[in-house]
This record gives sequence, C-alpha cells and structure tokens, in this order.
Amino acid sequence: MPETVLLKDQDKIAKSTGIVSSATFLSRVLGLVREQVFAFLFGAGYATDAFVAAFRIPNLLRDLFAEGALSSAFIPVFTDYVTNQGKEKAWELANLVLNLLLVTLCLIIILGVILSPYIVGVIAPGFGKVAGKQELTTLLSRIMFPFLLLVALAALVMGILNTFRHFGIPAVAPTLFNLGMIIGGLFLSPFFDPPIIGMAIGVLLGGFGQLAIQLPSLRKIGFRYHFTLNLRHPGVKRILILMVPATLGLASTQINIFVNTLIGSLLPQGSVSYLNYSFRLMQFPIGVFGVAVATVTFPIVSAFAAKKQMDRLLSTFTSSLKLVFFLTIPSALFLAVASQPVISVLFQHGRFTFLDTIATSQALLFYCIGLFAYSSVRLTASTFYSMGDTKTPVKTSAVAVGVNIVLNLLLMHPLGFRGLALSASIAAIVNLFFLLTILDKKIGPLDRKDISETFFKILTSAFFMGLILWIYLKFFGLDLSTAGLVQKILSLAITMILGLATYFAFSYILRVKELDRILELLKISKKKE
Repeated sequence: MPETVLLKDQDKIAKSTGIVSSATFLSRVLGLVREQVFAFLFGAGYATDAFVAAFRIPNLLRDLFAEGALSSAFIPVFTDYVTNQGKEKAWELANLVLNLLLVTLCLIIILGVILSPYIVGVIAPGFGKVAGKQELTTLLSRIMFPFLLLVALAALVMGILNTFRHFGIPAVAPTLFNLGMIIGGLFLSPFFDPPIIGMAIGVLLGGFGQLAIQLPSLRKIGFRYHFTLNLRHPGVKRILILMVPATLGLASTQINIFVNTLIGSLLPQGSVSYLNYSFRLMQFPIGVFGVAVATVTFPIVSAFAAKKQMDRLLSTFTSSLKLVFFLTIPSALFLAVASQPVISVLFQHGRFTFLDTIATSQALLFYCIGLFAYSSVRLTASTFYSMGDTKTPVKTSAVAVGVNIVLNLLLMHPLGFRGLALSASIAAIVNLFFLLTILDKKIGPLDRKDISETFFKILTSAFFMGLILWIYLKFFGLDLSTAGLVQKILSLAITMILGLATYFAFSYILRVKELDRILELLKISKKKE
C-alpha cells in the first residue's frame, strides 16, 4: 500500500478525532460541572454512596447492551450492508435492530424495577449495615432504570451516524446528559426528600436529551422509522451472534468497577465516593482522547475489514494506538502529580472537605497508572470486532476480571480503597497486553519496534513534564486547605500551561512523530480558515 494513502488515512483519523475530541471536551467540562454540583450538594458519604451504587446498575447494562456490545456488534455489520448491499438494505437492518432493542430493553427494565432490592443487596451488601442506605439505593435504582432504554437508543443512532462519518453531533450528545443532571441537582433536588432523588430524575432528563439531539441528523441522512421485527433476518442474526461474546469482551472495565463498588461497600463510608470522584476525573482524558480516537477509528477499520484491506486496517490501528499513547500518557502524569490541586478546584466546596480531596487524590493516583490502558483497550477490542472476531476480547476480558478480583481481595485491607483503584489499573494493563499480543499474531506482525519506541519516547517526555510540575508544586504550590478558589484556579491554570509547554518541548526534542502530525494538521486547518 503506497505511503501517501496510509498517511491520508491517518490524517482523516486525526482530523475527525479533533472534531470528536472538541465536542467531547465540552461534554466532559459539563460533566465536571455536574460532579461539582454533586459534590457541593451531597459531599462524599451516605447519599452519594447510595446514588453511585444505584447508577452502577443501569450504567453497567448500558455498557453491555448499548455503548459497548451493541455498538461493537452493530457497526461492522451495518457498515458491511452500507458498503456491499446499499442503503435500502441497511435501513431495513437498522429498523429491525431498533425495534428488537425496544422490546428487549422494556422487558429488562420492568424486571430490573421489580428486582431492584435483590440486585442492590448483591452489589452493595455492606449498605445494609447503615440504616436506610440500602432502601435509598433501591429507590434510586428504580427511578434510573429507564435510562438504559434511552441511552441504548442514543448509542444505536450514534453508530448509524458514525458509519456515515457524522461524528460531531453524536459526540455533543452526552452534553445533554450532563445538562440534565445539573438541572436535576440544582433545580429539582430541593423539591424532593431526600434531595438526591432530583439527581436521579436528572439522569432520565439527560438520557432523553442525549437521544433527541441526534434524531434530526438521523433523518437528514435518510433514515425513516417503521415497526418491524424479524429475528431470522441474516443481519440481525450476525449482530446477535457478535453481541453475545462482545457483551463480555467490552465489559471488563465496567465489571471491574462493579466489583470495586461491591468491595468498596464493605470498606469505611466514603470509599465508594472517593473511587467514583477519582474515576470521573479519569473519564475526562479517556473520553476526550481515548474514546474519541476509538470512535473515529472503529467505522473506518470496519470498512477496511469489509473490503478485505487488512494492510490499511493494520496501519490505521497502529497509527491510532500511538495517537492514544501521545494523548493519554501525559494526561495520566499530569493528573497524578497535580491530583490535589485539580480535585480541590473542582470538588472542594460545600460538604466536600480538604480531607475528601486528599482521599480522592490518593485513589486518582492509582487509577492514573492504567489510564493509557483503559483508553487503548477499547480501540484494540474494536479492531477485533471489526474483523468479526468476538472471542478474543472475551478471553482477555475474563483474564482481566479475574486479575482484578484477586488483587482486590489481596489489596483491600493493606491499601483500602486505594488498592481497588490499583487493582483496576493493573487489570486494564493485563487486558491490553494480551489483546496486542494476540492481534500481532492474528493479522500482524505489528511494528513492535515502532510502537515501543514511540511509547517510551512519549513516556520519557511525560516523565520530565511530571518532574517539572512536581518541583513547581513543591516550591510554589498553595495550601489547599486555606487558599481561596480564585487563587487555586490561577495556580492550576499555570500548572496546566507549564505542563503542556514542557510536554510539547520534550516531545519535540525526542522527535515524537505524533506531535509533528498534529502540528501539521493545525497548520492546514489554519490555512483553510
């Protein structure tokens, strides 16, 4: 394959990633505002623990049946229909999947509402020791269960739009989810007793908004809804066959968090909240960078797989993986070194105290170890799904879940909630290692030398960035227990600018190619403007 063609593929991904990253950045900023509202109103304790555990239930199912397994199974098959059978057949398949989803998830929601007390008893057994905590968690779970249907439909629409290379609106859609929760916290919570119910209703408002904003774009590209069901349709069969193992293959992160919630409920009160707040911060770079790259890459490699162009598939994956490394490794070092200033600015208000900042920063430090792996696993697993291989991610996911559970049990007593964060990070790294090893043998060989050199160049640049930031904070950092918010914001802004400048400088010195490519694309975009 000519190098110019490969570079064009890489440039398309980088440009589309920029669009998705910008939209996702807006969503993640609102997500942090949402968490600030949450921290201000409820702090880290009784009500927050109950909400986090209750939301884990539909959120886990969302990853299994919507944004995870469904997208991974649907996009390759739908792309194949669009590429090889035409739009009419593709729209027929989309309608069949949409209606099957409606019927199936309505039944699951009804069962979930009925069985909520038993589900809560399983995922958070320790809550029963605190008066009223298990009952509150059950109530919140019942309120939020319909969110599963809304977000699943939104994910299906997103998959269709992404297949047609429409990335912007689907990436903006989660903004509506965050707005719904902010509205629920600020304006609905005062009308309920307990107030946390307002946040649960905000989840439903946000889920509806996330779906509704995408519908005009869906209609614009030619989709028309009609009710039809046919489980014997070959496309539906292919999707269902792919979904069964894909459900397990993409579930490792959510299952690991689920296990962390269960074990965290057995630890001192606040442990679940610390893990939740810290992982929310992790979700910022994972979403803005890791998920953005994976979202853009998936339909592209699916198209290459449908055309049997495996050389372009492999080169596209490798380029995307290095881009994920370039964006997420420095993010991890920054969050690790500046964890307390970041958390203090975002959450240390109202009932969220300086002691909560310290505890949350400790959890964040251990989560940062696996940030690059969390982001890369989704990209790598999606590459397997694009080729119709759903068994490999299942196997590696099972190993990762097993590693996480064993390490949780070993580390929960010596390290407390910190051990749960460390276990999840190690499990993600193990998952990525096995996925890359198998991918190398299946369609490789991967250019291991190029990937390794790029990884260590990026890690070295990020390390020196982190060292400079540590020195700066050591000698010029604020006393976060007494400093005012404006002071903390200014100090954090200086830290971020210093981190960005030093990382780019060291990347330039070490000749990291991803920096050159990003700078070149910025120049091209500027010329067009």
